[in-house]
Amino acid sequence: MRASDRLTIGHLAERTGLSVSAIRYYETQGLVKPDRNSGGQRRFLRSDIRRLSFVLIAQQFGFTIDQICKLLQQLPDARTPNKKDWARMSNGFRKELDAKIETLSRLRDNLDGCIGCGCLSLQKCALYNPRDHARIYGAGPRYLMGNRPQIPKA
Repeated sequence: MRASDRLTIGHLAERTGLSVSAIRYYETQGLVKPDRNSGGQRRFLRSDIRRLSFVLIAQQFGFTIDQICKLLQQLPDARTPNKKDWARMSNGFRKELDAKIETLSRLRDNLDGCIGCGCLSLQKCALYNPRDHARIYGAGPRYLMGNRPQIPKA
């Protein structure tokens, strides 16, 4: 690969919208692995634009750096990832995204009703969660977390 095919950290920052310090942080987390030129300056692959763009999007959807790092570890380091590499990596990510989308949809559609949290402050709670039966499923907004309203057997 020619040296001209490599990007400086400033150019990578310009292309991704990230600050130089953020790129350095992501480097310490193993999300990008630049080479160094003879002067010790970082040089990034053009494919690092896509990696960091993926990091930005994944973080916006609530994925942690550790989760993102595990996903990106599925991509090759020795060469630019191709479509097949990205497709293979995206399978697990797709499942997690689908689960998040389902939860967000339930939140959007049910926030004005009983969410199974146990507050019993809405009239609908008396119908969907009488005497806080949802607590048998655990703590938190059980109906938003996937449990369905049903009165347990005594």
